[in-house]
Amino acid sequence: MKKRILQVIPTLDRAGAEKQLALLAARLPVDEFDVHVCALTRGGPLLGDLEQAGIPATVIGKRWKIDPQAFFRLTRFIRNWEPDLIHTWIFAANAYGRAAGMWCNVKCLVAGERCVDPWKGSRDLAVDRYLARRTARIVTNSSGVKEFYSARGLPAEKFVVIPNGILPPKPSTTPREVLLEELGLPPNSRLIGLVGRLWAQKRVNDAIWAADLLKRVRNDTHLLILGDGPLRDRLRRFRDKVEIRDRVHFLGHRDDAWRILPHFDVVWSTSAYEGQSNAIMEAMAHGIPVVATDIAGTRDLVVPDVTGRLVSAAKADAERRRATFAKHTQQILEDPELAARMGGAARNRVATEFTVDKMVEAHVRLYRELLP
Repeated sequence: MKKRILQVIPTLDRAGAEKQLALLAARLPVDEFDVHVCALTRGGPLLGDLEQAGIPATVIGKRWKIDPQAFFRLTRFIRNWEPDLIHTWIFAANAYGRAAGMWCNVKCLVAGERCVDPWKGSRDLAVDRYLARRTARIVTNSSGVKEFYSARGLPAEKFVVIPNGILPPKPSTTPREVLLEELGLPPNSRLIGLVGRLWAQKRVNDAIWAADLLKRVRNDTHLLILGDGPLRDRLRRFRDKVEIRDRVHFLGHRDDAWRILPHFDVVWSTSAYEGQSNAIMEAMAHGIPVVATDIAGTRDLVVPDVTGRLVSAAKADAERRRATFAKHTQQILEDPELAARMGGAARNRVATEFTVDKMVEAHVRLYRELLP
């Protein structure tokens, strides 16, 4: 008899954890597992991807941080569907999903911690520690996330590290010169990419400062920012205040990002913290050198001086950090052999270590271990 796996996540937006869940749900062996996805708060673009893959999904519709009605809708669904295992992803789903599973006496609970979360206070961590008592395993995507939570009192023996996986990159069908013309950029432009949600964690203002510094030594660099978020307007005003509007371009959320990304010469990640960045992995898969902050999760991806460069993320080092981003990028752009060597090593690393097949196989082994 097939085992029933319920995956619970806050939304089905096209973000890191959500993409990993969708890839996993669509590829678990159909002769071994029945899979259902619950979006705790709302659906999103990945709902269509799941439907195309034949994976049923239910939106619970949580409206507030503490929403008893949503909790009871979730418990009602669990009782009706009777999963053998509930796998929750990210804090809200980890809390609601595991609590509902305990309420319904589901025997096997798995939690997913996908990021270093310095915003969590003592109350949040107390909830994590309490729920961990009834949790069979806690899946993280990097050793850094495991270390973060272990240091805060969660049982180290319950953690299992399963790195993110990505599909082979989709080649762009748009020639570089056509893309540059579309974007209104000169034909000799060198492109620096930053991909991610525009919020405080990503420190996009650091990237804007670094682009301004780079402009002082090169007249051909353009920073393209792919993504949207609550700080979009503030960051645009900051860019204009720095007087670098001609060299920093906000492209917003793009469904055709796959056309643009392969043409980046360097990719930046200026984040203060991460779990394991899908944007970095996608850049590496395309053979693009990465310059990134030296943080947990990213250290598992970027090998210094081999696939890219790492820069101190310490808050006190802000000015030095911005200058170092500019310096490393200038060195890569000036040395085509270095750029090609780093790009090739990055592509090989992702192709061997961070595939979707490996990610799915690791989850299958985990589920089999917990559901003999």
